[in-house]
Amino acid sequence: MQWETVIGLEVHVQLLTKSKLFSAAAAQYGAEPNTQACAVDLALPGVLPVMNREAARMATKLGLAIGAMVSPRSVFARKNYFYPDLPKGYQISQYELPVVSKGTLKIEVDGLEKIVGVTRAHLEEDAGKSLHEDFHGLTGIDLNRAGTPLLEIVSEPDMRSAKEAVAYLKKLHSLVTYLEICDGNMQEGSFRCDANVSVRPKGQKEFGTRAEIKNVNSFRFVEKAIEFEVERQIELLEGGGKVIQETRLYDSVKNETRSMRGKEEAHDYRYFPDPDLLPLVIEPGFIEETRKTLPELPDAKAERFKQQYKLSAYDAGVLTATRAMADYYEQVVRDSGADPKIAANWIAVELSGLLNSENKDISASPVSAPLMAGLLKRLADNTISGKIAKDVLAGMWAGEGDADAVIAKKGLKQITDSGAIEKVVDEVIANNPKQLEQYRAGKEALFGYFVGAVMKATQGKANPAQVNELLKKKLAG
Repeated sequence: MQWETVIGLEVHVQLLTKSKLFSAAAAQYGAEPNTQACAVDLALPGVLPVMNREAARMATKLGLAIGAMVSPRSVFARKNYFYPDLPKGYQISQYELPVVSKGTLKIEVDGLEKIVGVTRAHLEEDAGKSLHEDFHGLTGIDLNRAGTPLLEIVSEPDMRSAKEAVAYLKKLHSLVTYLEICDGNMQEGSFRCDANVSVRPKGQKEFGTRAEIKNVNSFRFVEKAIEFEVERQIELLEGGGKVIQETRLYDSVKNETRSMRGKEEAHDYRYFPDPDLLPLVIEPGFIEETRKTLPELPDAKAERFKQQYKLSAYDAGVLTATRAMADYYEQVVRDSGADPKIAANWIAVELSGLLNSENKDISASPVSAPLMAGLLKRLADNTISGKIAKDVLAGMWAGEGDADAVIAKKGLKQITDSGAIEKVVDEVIANNPKQLEQYRAGKEALFGYFVGAVMKATQGKANPAQVNELLKKKLAG
């Protein structure tokens, strides 16, 4: 039987507010346990929540960016469940009337564009954190995170492969960081994903029974978790079994999902409007003020890069994937005066390769935009060749100074003296009579042999264009 995969994602985005959603306590990451939890976060008797205006503004920005409806009136509800790290015994969230609804996000997979619907985005407070590792048979509770503002973004079940799910997740990650409403740090949990996965026979309209994979914190693990879960469900169904609706965890070490608990339905949480909070009213003026603060968004920036810098769709996509990368590229082009396509190649290929090798973001690059601009200047004025430039980049990456310092320290300056290059060319030709005879007899592929020999003799420092020109003259006889 042929099967179709159906995927919907719920993404929890931690908002970059200074304080929590309903209290004035700080919301920064990494503080000592229980030092950023005030009376409101701890649910002490008599305290009342007060809505954070900045969180509403950030939710509005997201709504505008995805072409969604920003609700003029939304309501907070109590989502009731009992965990040790949930001090109130309920979580303040939004249920029937979310702040954002009915948006879209455009993704691209294997050159094909697809529109994924965004059902809703609602504000809610985070819970605390249970700590199991350091207490030898006991569990510690850190309530620093309790009350931290989250925007839960729920997609339609429009994705049909793990690749599409990752493309959607990356696009959303790019968007929230462009909007500066989230730092996107998946390791710290400020951007985390729950994946709802089901399969159905191809052609069937009804959805299959779904399993929810909770709190996956990397793009690679999302892809692997979905792929495993799809295979598990198909194998189960083809063996005559049934998929049960449940919540599962992904084990990245064993590359498998395993059952955690039965999947809760909305009625299990006994939602009801929070009596301590008035409805959230967002007026048209507030929406228009927020609209004016929107930056150039990723799709628009990629299109501009294609037009302004004459870049391919691929290069424009790579260079606008994050706001930091796009800003880096434009600063390099501006400071170096380099050909935009050459600058794109050095950043999207050479520098990105180094970043990926050490799992670093462009913002943490040891080679700053001014340093990269300096390298491209030396490439443009023929101080170094493209091959040597890679060695210079490696030196800058290792902290050996700017391009000029690395070139001087390692003696990498390109030889452009035509007399010096001609002398080496003559020596190479004289030392290879057999290859010379074969070349002149029609074996033109040997031209590369002579180029390589000259470059080797000059330790890669000879200007390649001059070497090629001289060899063509000399080898022709």
